[in-house]
Amino acid sequence: MQPTLELTHVQFSWPQQPELLLNIPQLQLAAGECLFLHGPSGSGKTTLLGLLSGIQKPTQGRICILGQDLSQRSAGARDHFRADHTGYIFQQFNLLPFLSVQENVELSCRFSKRRAQRAQQQHGSQGQAAKHLLQHLGLPSPLWSQRADSLSVGQQQRVAAARALIGQPELIIADEPTSALDADSRAAFLELLFSECQAVQASLLFVSHDLSLAPLFQRSLSLPELNQAHPVVGAC
Repeated sequence: MQPTLELTHVQFSWPQQPELLLNIPQLQLAAGECLFLHGPSGSGKTTLLGLLSGIQKPTQGRICILGQDLSQRSAGARDHFRADHTGYIFQQFNLLPFLSVQENVELSCRFSKRRAQRAQQQHGSQGQAAKHLLQHLGLPSPLWSQRADSLSVGQQQRVAAARALIGQPELIIADEPTSALDADSRAAFLELLFSECQAVQASLLFVSHDLSLAPLFQRSLSLPELNQAHPVVGAC
């Protein structure tokens, strides 16, 4: 089966700067797989996520999502592809505070006709799709019409997850989304996230510095060990 995500001989350096920031020979994420990627500060995590989202292009190598090489697409085409096929959970959630909870979740469908159509086909409307996800992620219905900035950190995190999941994108990328939560809340959120990803057969790439979360995932990798631009001290 074709992997959801595949990196082959990917290198990245900034223009006019010869030093490599990333040199990843190989990385794959299978369809439906939940992968934990350990990325401490300074390991190249931000650069890698910029490449995976299509904001940056690799200096060399291939980044394929669903078999499509992002480096062969224009910036605009990469933006459209990301909106259609990738759901992103940011560390700071990036909710629009002046919109309601439900409106924030539906935002992904405004930027992607494909995800809007999927939401409508599965649930009858974008609104019903948003409500379905919010309910399954444990957010009480009286909160759905409230402004996003009126919610607690844990509640905002669930709204951000619902926004990433709506319309069934094939790839979910989570960037340190549990950093502001205590241990019990982290475990509960991950259980819900795994369940929702499994329900739509989405692949999950979860990037964090918190190694205590690694045992909860199907597979875990260390970004410093993957990144041959900065070999791990003491590694063979």
